[in-house]
Amino acid sequence: MNHFENPEMFWLLLLPFLYRWIMPRYKSPQADALQIPFTKDIEIITTHSPLSRKLSWLKHRFFTVSFFWLYLVWIFLTLTAARPQWIGEPVRLPGLSRDILLVTDISNSMLEPDFILNRKYIDRLTAVKLTAADFIKKRADDRIGLILFGTRAYLQAPITFDKKSVQDILFNTDAGMAGNSTAIGDALGLALKTLRSSPNKDKKVIILMTDGENNDGSLSIAQAIRLAKQENVKIYTIGVGSDNIMGMSLFGIQIGRSSGLDEKSLAEIAEATKGTYFRAKDTSSLEQIYQEIDNMETSQNDEQYIREIKELFYWPLSFALMLATLLFLYQRRK
Repeated sequence: MNHFENPEMFWLLLLPFLYRWIMPRYKSPQADALQIPFTKDIEIITTHSPLSRKLSWLKHRFFTVSFFWLYLVWIFLTLTAARPQWIGEPVRLPGLSRDILLVTDISNSMLEPDFILNRKYIDRLTAVKLTAADFIKKRADDRIGLILFGTRAYLQAPITFDKKSVQDILFNTDAGMAGNSTAIGDALGLALKTLRSSPNKDKKVIILMTDGENNDGSLSIAQAIRLAKQENVKIYTIGVGSDNIMGMSLFGIQIGRSSGLDEKSLAEIAEATKGTYFRAKDTSSLEQIYQEIDNMETSQNDEQYIREIKELFYWPLSFALMLATLLFLYQRRK
């Protein structure tokens, strides 16, 4: 689609006519050198009516060869000033990207087989891998990072658009690789340090997933919360595991033992950072949690569009220069 950015410039097309109308015609010093006594008589003979006189005056004043060529140059210069453009079809902008850091507990307790998938028991870490990988795949416009923690926290994948690499690292993770205890505070501290260099001031998100309590590390939960509020980072927390973990007695009788999950601290972290706390007791609830987080962190510019714009001013400008050059050469030859 063609378009003029400055259509008001077309008013300039009237300027040469106004100038010729108002300003007196130039007379050279030699104009009166040769006087013919019967010139006026010839003019009277050739002009038979007032209309003829008027048309003759207009032709003499405006429609000369030089004026015609100069006006063509002026037309193309006016087109140049009007800025002709070609505008393409509208293209929807992708959503504003977020920096999302997955902070995942891989302590030995994540090997507890209390999740069911396809009528088979699977351990917690396997369920987390499957659901988190699907979540990563859906966040096409976001940068994703991965921190794994147990006794210590390790940055396994920095914030990146390479979703495939993050998925591969997550799937190759084994429980116990980072130690047997759970250092939630240190993991959050490392996550906040990683996000500090992010250019997205208000679009930094941490998804913390654990099945235990903060029983190791140098950073407390309260200190981690204070740092998160200072960095303006939203934290979603997910408590993984059933209410009662089934164990085996000496006589083969299943008995329940309580989970070591610290739901109170996880809820405090989420509330203080304007996030949400979720409890995942089975595979379906874990999938639903990731879906809810995906809906909460939707892109904010889904309805914004952009059009490709190409400037075309150089075409009329080129014609104006070409005509001006031809007129210059014609005048010199004349």
